[in-house]
Amino acid sequence: MTLTLRRALATDAAALALHMSDEAVFGNVLQLPHPSEELWRQRIQDNNAAGSTHLMLVAERDDELVGCAGLHPVGPALRRRHAMTLGISVSPHAQGQGIGRALMEALIDYADRWGQVLRIELTVYADNERAIRLYERCGFEREGRLRGYALRDGRYEDCLTMARLHPQPPRWSMP
Repeated sequence: MTLTLRRALATDAAALALHMSDEAVFGNVLQLPHPSEELWRQRIQDNNAAGSTHLMLVAERDDELVGCAGLHPVGPALRRRHAMTLGISVSPHAQGQGIGRALMEALIDYADRWGQVLRIELTVYADNERAIRLYERCGFEREGRLRGYALRDGRYEDCLTMARLHPQPPRWSMP
């Protein structure tokens, strides 16, 4: 069983829509039920457009999409260009098998070595202990609790804000 990580393509739209339609997936991320293939196709095309700073990866194992993760700008503000948000999901049957860790390491490597990213931010449901442990193992720290942050299955739930700062921000070396 070989795990392959690669940039998401428009041809992944159907697989992503299926992945995100699993209640165990969309229930733990800020997505809605019943995603459409067209919605995912458009997101991927927008993310892959020339000049886009988004990076969306998919994880495939034995020709099956088992996870996805992305880095996305926090917004257009010039003074926040050093920060990106991170989102990740792994199919329930593939959790606990290193897929989330592989996706996180790939995004962090990109951010640290190529993306000019000082700060990676994320939110996570406060009861998602497995994800919180993964994020902490990858260098993220808890920064705060957002009470009643998001509606999940008919209830407002708390989320934690977490962030990771580049451990050795790039500097210019004068000759």
